[in-house]
Amino acid sequence: MSAGAGVFAELVGQSAVVEQLRTAVASGAPTHAWLFTGPPGSGRSNAARAFAAALNCDQGGCGACQSCRMVAAGAHPAVQLVSTENVSYRIDDVRELITTAQDRPQGFRWRVIVMEDADRMTERATNVLLKSIEEPPPQTIWVLCAPSPADVLVTIRSRCRAVSLRIPPTEEVARLLAERDGLSAQEAEFSARISQNHIGVARRLASDPQARQRREQTVSLPLKVRSASGAVLAAAELVTMAQADAESESSARLEQEQAALRRSLGLEPEEKVPAKLRTQFKRLEDEATRRAKRAVTDSLDRTLIDLTAVYRDVLSIKLGTGAPLINQHLASQLAELAETLSPEQSLACLDALSTARIRITQNVPPALAIEALMMQLIPRTRRG
Repeated sequence: MSAGAGVFAELVGQSAVVEQLRTAVASGAPTHAWLFTGPPGSGRSNAARAFAAALNCDQGGCGACQSCRMVAAGAHPAVQLVSTENVSYRIDDVRELITTAQDRPQGFRWRVIVMEDADRMTERATNVLLKSIEEPPPQTIWVLCAPSPADVLVTIRSRCRAVSLRIPPTEEVARLLAERDGLSAQEAEFSARISQNHIGVARRLASDPQARQRREQTVSLPLKVRSASGAVLAAAELVTMAQADAESESSARLEQEQAALRRSLGLEPEEKVPAKLRTQFKRLEDEATRRAKRAVTDSLDRTLIDLTAVYRDVLSIKLGTGAPLINQHLASQLAELAETLSPEQSLACLDALSTARIRITQNVPPALAIEALMMQLIPRTRRG
């Protein structure tokens, strides 16, 4: 199997990580606790799932066997994929995971618990998990995911083997889109660039015209806001678009998960689900409902990342760096905005965007957080 084949196929630009994980799988005795870190878009959760699949695959992660397909569908009996829709994990959630970790992986090599957003554990929850991480049952492997090692308490991180992912290069993301999704080279490069090399976002922008339209509306808003009343209207429009985007993405994700589960269970697309299997489909629907609130927060965060790209482009123009613009197709409008802002004001806008990203994760009402942001993005003076 080639280095990029099977369950690791989408980990583009991560050859060192793929080699590290393949070596661990092939050893037959992998470390019992892992910490996958990397910025949004680096693919840390996908890497963790791929690793979980490879650990339980007779061919080291072929991507085609029933075990690999069940992991992809979130329906593998020995692989627990855990995330939280809350600000932090509850202690009861962690205790339940520890109980699950004691179960033997009936019929499989390893029981693997993939814990996304491990940075959302409180210190108390972390202390509850610590003993299980230190002394897990012999066939249990913990895989924690977080943005950076510093986001996890040192007591946990010191007991985990580190896997560090990076944002893949634009050309590698573009190549994946062209090869796997049939995009032209130009379409693939454009989607990779405006997504800032986030594979999932790039694929969605490439395949969903409405998602592309919402992004264009988003990045165009600060180019038009010139007054307080305009800022209020722009904020309302941003929140409405984020909600629509979250609903669309959630529906698409549920459809994909249901299709993957059907494939893993050997059901045809239109075949009626047997009564004994309905609980698995109901679990997917319940999970989608729980994700709804988080989906809006994630969509807003993605919106703010897109807006951040606008002001990075503006700052690049102001400083004459000559670096390629993320929003190259808006070069003339960005140049006009750059005429109204000093470098210091551009940096202040970037700081305001960073603050807004923090606020929306702290239960500040989205409309209030975005309105405050848009007020700060109004150009105050015309300075060259």
